[in-house]
Parts: sequence; C-alpha cells; structure tokens
Amino acid sequence: MADGQVLLATAGYDHTIRFWEALSGICVRTIQHTESVLNRIAISPDKRFLAAAGNPHVRLYDAQTTNGNPITSFEGHSGNVTALGFQSAGRWIVTGSEDGSIKIWDIRSPNVQRDYQLKAPVTDVIIHPNQGELVSCDQNGTIKVWDLGENKCTHELVPEEDVPVRSVSMAIDGSLLVAANNKGNVYVWKTKNKGDFTDLEAVKQVSAHNTYITKCLLSPDTRSLATCSADHTVKIWSSIDHGFELEKTLKGHTKWVWDVAFSADSAYLVTGSSDNSARLWDLSNSDTIRHYNGHQKAVVCVALHDISI
Repeated sequence: MADGQVLLATAGYDHTIRFWEALSGICVRTIQHTESVLNRIAISPDKRFLAAAGNPHVRLYDAQTTNGNPITSFEGHSGNVTALGFQSAGRWIVTGSEDGSIKIWDIRSPNVQRDYQLKAPVTDVIIHPNQGELVSCDQNGTIKVWDLGENKCTHELVPEEDVPVRSVSMAIDGSLLVAANNKGNVYVWKTKNKGDFTDLEAVKQVSAHNTYITKCLLSPDTRSLATCSADHTVKIWSSIDHGFELEKTLKGHTKWVWDVAFSADSAYLVTGSSDNSARLWDLSNSDTIRHYNGHQKAVVCVALHDISI
C-alpha cells in the first residue's frame, strides 16, 4: 500500500468527507457536505471521482483536485440513499434508497437509466462481477437478483422471514453470494457455474454476531469474509472450502462498526465506527496500525482504492 497510489476516504454524520494519507494517518483534504449526513461513498475505478450518497441526493466530487463543489448531482430519490456502486468501467453508478427503489445513472448525463421498484426500503445493492446483474437486499428480508439485459428481477431469496437483510457481497469470480441480517446471521450460497444464479446452492449459515450486522464483505482474494457489527467488533471468517470458520476478531472500536473495506491484496482492512474514528488493521496480526481521527460524529462509510492504474 504505497501512499502515492492509495485513495482513502471516510464520511458520516458530521457532514464531511475526509481524504487521508493511508500510512501516515494525516487528513489531506476535507469536503463539506452541509445538506445531509452521508450514508455511503465510493471511488471510481480510475480514481477520478468520489460519489457520495446522502438524503436524498447523490453527489459526484473530483477526487484528484481540491475542488470542494460537486461536479454532478444525481436527483431522483425521495429518501435516504443507502447503497452506491460504480460499474467496473466507471460509466454508470447504481444506487439504492429507503424510498424503495434502485436506480442506475449515467455518469456523463446524470439521468436515471433504469428504475426498479422494490416495495421495501433498500439496504444494499451490489453489481455482479459480470456487470450484467445487480443483487439487492431490503428491509423486508428479501434478496433479489436483477438482470440488466432482461430488465427485470430474475431471482428472489428470503433467508429468514421478516428479518431485514442489511448487506450483500459477492466473490470477485461470482462463485459465492453472502448476505448478513439484523439478527447477526450470515448466509452463504454458491453458484454451480460461477456467477450463474439459476443454480444457487445454500452452503452455510453462520451465527456471526449476537446483534445487528451492518456490513459483510468478501475479500478480493475470496479467502476471507469480514463482518462488522453493532457489537463494536469486526470478525474475519475463512471462506476456504466454504467453511466460514472464525479466524479473528478485531477489537478496538468502542461503538458500532458501520463499514469495512479491504486493501487490494486482502492484507489490510479499513473500518469506520460510531466512535468518530476509522482504523487501518493489519490482518496478519489483527493490530490497528493507523487511527484516522478528525470526524466530529459517527464514521459510517469508508472507501479505499489502492490498485495501481
């Protein structure tokens, strides 16, 4: 993680987005986002832009200059925007909202390209590694697969009736789908043909935490799963052979942990918490190697991009 190639940002309830030198812990830039709290941030694949999801707007900022004004605004949601992601080529973004909709937006002309109605507040949306499908989860406890080619929902999973699913993640090769819910349970499915949802097989259920899981995330090397929770911890699970045995528990945050991001080599982890801080963890020894202090309120979203372009 050479600092010159690393883009690390955090945001949350104090209406600011902060950019950090990952290794020194120094805040190098602050963007004021006065209109609302921030729920999600994402960095574009080319590192040019940072997208920020608030209530109800999504703003696009220049990640490479000191310009604090948004370049583009995406208007159309009527509630808190809770999910955000860039397509792998950076041409479009997907958003999900408490207004019960998922929308796809073109970066160059910020109009809604697709608009899917779920009849339930959306808690998370991710883009399938094949870039042709979306996976969403919602407050009703439903996981849905959306085929962008067919322009419709093609699959539906309900792991636990009436238990909100908080987060979903997919392995980078499409071989695994993971979901985490408000009861602290993690559900794992594997695809027979990598990424093909027509043949999903449930392979594991894990009681990961005793309370809300706020985020689950498979590592880039697909060997680990991170779960963060209202219990102030982050847990790392081994996904090798679909075992999902607990490998380590990262302790240090003193309040809810809301978000997590892996480094590209899966060796480090960034977390954000209601204790107003973010941390960088070395997963080889479970140590916090950097604290990012400066936010005045909860840090609920983090974004890390450390791949050389």
